[in-house]
Amino acid sequence: MIAVSNLLVAQGNFSLRDVSFTVPTGQYGVLMGRTGSGKTTLLEVICGLRRVLSGRVQLLDRDVTALKPAERGVGYVPQDRALFATMTVREHLAFALEVRRWSRSAIRERVAELAQLLGIDELLHRYPVGLSGGEAQRVALGRALAMRPGVLLLDEPLSALDEGTREEMFDLLRAVRKQTEVTVLHITHSPSEAQRLADRVYLLRQGRVEEVADVQAPATDTRIQLP
Repeated sequence: MIAVSNLLVAQGNFSLRDVSFTVPTGQYGVLMGRTGSGKTTLLEVICGLRRVLSGRVQLLDRDVTALKPAERGVGYVPQDRALFATMTVREHLAFALEVRRWSRSAIRERVAELAQLLGIDELLHRYPVGLSGGEAQRVALGRALAMRPGVLLLDEPLSALDEGTREEMFDLLRAVRKQTEVTVLHITHSPSEAQRLADRVYLLRQGRVEEVADVQAPATDTRIQLP
């Protein structure tokens, strides 16, 4: 579960006020809104990367508002993927596990499991330079899933991909959700992504979040179009 209650975030002239919404456990939520409306800010709040002035963030029935990012049990894939140029794909997948001092055998097993799930077995020795957009996104997703988080946050994960790769990623995201049962919040501008992936769709506008009632509405329906 992702539950945000009466959230207040402010920076300069920008603010999110009285933001409340819930993504039930195991469901796939999609958050839409115009550029600059605060979607990424909201993800950073849930991750613990941005301080709130008031309100509460609950993840899997825990109040995490005051917890550090590493203590929240969240996997986060930022829009730019934030891959390290000096680390191989294998090292990216293992990084969080090494920091938490998993045993070498447990790390090898988990990296192999992730590589199989994401279809990147043949990339483990490679560095980010030279990876395609889809390959890099798979690596970033694997790094986010390494610790088996209960919550996965995705910031426009399909926006920079060509049509064929987008189709592959649709299938992959469905498979990840089915196999991990992770609760997902996915940011996008695309009504088609919401329709194809979401159990629940939310619109962020004028600093507030509202839920769209019918995620299967056609793309011309104003309930799913951006305001």
